[in-house]
Amino acid sequence: MIKSLKILILVLLLMVLLLVVLTRHVPGLQISSFPVLINTLTGTGSPVEPATIPDQLTTPRGFELTLFTDNIPNARFMKATPAGQLLVSSPKTGTVYLLADTDGTGKADERIPLITGLNRPHGLDILHDGETSWLYIAETNAVGRIAIDWSTASTEGDYQRLITNLPNTGGHWTRTIQFGSDGWLYLTVGSSCNVCEETDPRRAAMMRYRPDGSGEQIYATGLRNSVGFDWAPWDNSLYATDNGRDMLGDDFPPCELNRIKAGGFYGWPYINGFGDLDPDFGQNKPAEDKAALLATSISPVFGFRAHNAPLGMSFLSHPDRPDGYRRTALVALHGSWNRTEPDGYKVVALHWDQQGEITSEDFVSGFLRPDNDVIGRPVDIEEGMDGSIFISDDYAGAIYRIRYN
Repeated sequence: MIKSLKILILVLLLMVLLLVVLTRHVPGLQISSFPVLINTLTGTGSPVEPATIPDQLTTPRGFELTLFTDNIPNARFMKATPAGQLLVSSPKTGTVYLLADTDGTGKADERIPLITGLNRPHGLDILHDGETSWLYIAETNAVGRIAIDWSTASTEGDYQRLITNLPNTGGHWTRTIQFGSDGWLYLTVGSSCNVCEETDPRRAAMMRYRPDGSGEQIYATGLRNSVGFDWAPWDNSLYATDNGRDMLGDDFPPCELNRIKAGGFYGWPYINGFGDLDPDFGQNKPAEDKAALLATSISPVFGFRAHNAPLGMSFLSHPDRPDGYRRTALVALHGSWNRTEPDGYKVVALHWDQQGEITSEDFVSGFLRPDNDVIGRPVDIEEGMDGSIFISDDYAGAIYRIRYN
């Protein structure tokens, strides 16, 4: 154990030394925080005690934030169950945990490793098929499912991998899934690189499948790394976050919120943000190719600040909401690494007016302290059956619970 710890410390020190050297010689390699970058690369957690974090966070008036649970290494995507529990994926440990507040205290007193031995599980969703309730899990290279009896929180039968050939090399290892109202399973796969022309058309794209894993369709392309997506409850429009590329300075390109349409092309790697040709893969094209790309690429409906890294998003649909949150999505900004000054590290509320215009306000802030220390990195948002809002934090290995009083 001591020997393994010494090796880990040595590896981390060598990584820091390498990064220091790289920042002096690689143009565009601004680093907001070395601990955050190491967390991005390795999943290493925050040195901050999770129990102290809620007192340092700020929410709008009327909303109360508490710690729901900690000790969930690399806590990522969540899903509320039909019985009121909460599922969370832990890619670092290869586990999906089931959390429950059985005594009504507002904190999870049950923490059950429901399924283990997975390949970096990330996205989760539930499908009811007759009398069977299936839990679907997106691993880096596959999507599988297992039957669950939620009343006893127990699995039934074996875990079945339905989609087994997802690309699993290069960067952007997360896979996110969610069933649409059309009954199809939607899945996003990020790019293999910062910026490049992919050989696998499923990279930097959104696909969809039938519930048995058949019928693969490429639904939308040019999405560099769309980790979170959801449907607006008022018109069923599909929206997805997208992370802009790195190495082009502190303030460019913006990260994106896109309205996803079947067959849509969203620009990457040729176009960044709102119609800006990429200096590596767009500006060197012949004039007619540039014109064609600009004519066919769909621009974002909203831009986040560069390198904020928007991940999970969720439209609020519970009836117990104040009027200002009736047409609202919460988005987790994981926070920058490729930036001189750190930015992001919060949850924002995006509000749609009747004309479809989007405005933003901070919903949970304080993960980035005034001295630029980072104490947490929000990842995903999930609305519980009772109206609770859950926020996962892979840096602190924690989940927070927000209630409206």
